[in-house]
Amino acid sequence: MRKIVATISLTLDGVMQGPGRPDEDRRGGFEQGGWAAPYRDRVMMEAMGKGMADAGPLLFGRRTYEDFFQVWHGRTDNPFSAVLDNSQKFVASRTLNEPLPWKNSTLLKGEAVETVAQLKRQNDKDLLVMGSGELVQSLQQHGLVDEFLLLIHPLVLGSGRRLFKNDGAHAPLRLINCVTTTTGVLMASYRPAVATA
Repeated sequence: MRKIVATISLTLDGVMQGPGRPDEDRRGGFEQGGWAAPYRDRVMMEAMGKGMADAGPLLFGRRTYEDFFQVWHGRTDNPFSAVLDNSQKFVASRTLNEPLPWKNSTLLKGEAVETVAQLKRQNDKDLLVMGSGELVQSLQQHGLVDEFLLLIHPLVLGSGRRLFKNDGAHAPLRLINCVTTTTGVLMASYRPAVATA
């Protein structure tokens, strides 16, 4: 059975909303987008590039898929676009229709937890979730996330959508690796301390 690895950028107070750009995600009046940009460094870029190159298919929620397509598709000024363009991409959505605009994209129709659980049962390369916080929350509640790579930024925002909500599931985790970047970001890998489904 393949694993699901979720890679999420977070602040110290757990905010995951809009790390990349000021206009990335303004839901709920969020005006602090782009908070992760000042913390990018060579250590982070090398680790993320290697992780993407070694990963299997990508798994996205609708919002993140559309955002990544808009930002990364077809660019030649970075090492990530080619990997993203050529990777198999699965998209969990109840509102998108086929054909999807980005090559190598497959729409997972129906309830995300059920369709992702079917994917997970396959004997194939692990699935990498990048961003897609709402999808990760749903999968985590059902014990489907096998590993979290949390990029914990030394910043407190005080507001915004959080990865681990107050009414979320109890989930003891075990630290398996941690790398500190030159800008103080902790790239911490965690696995559930108890077996998942």
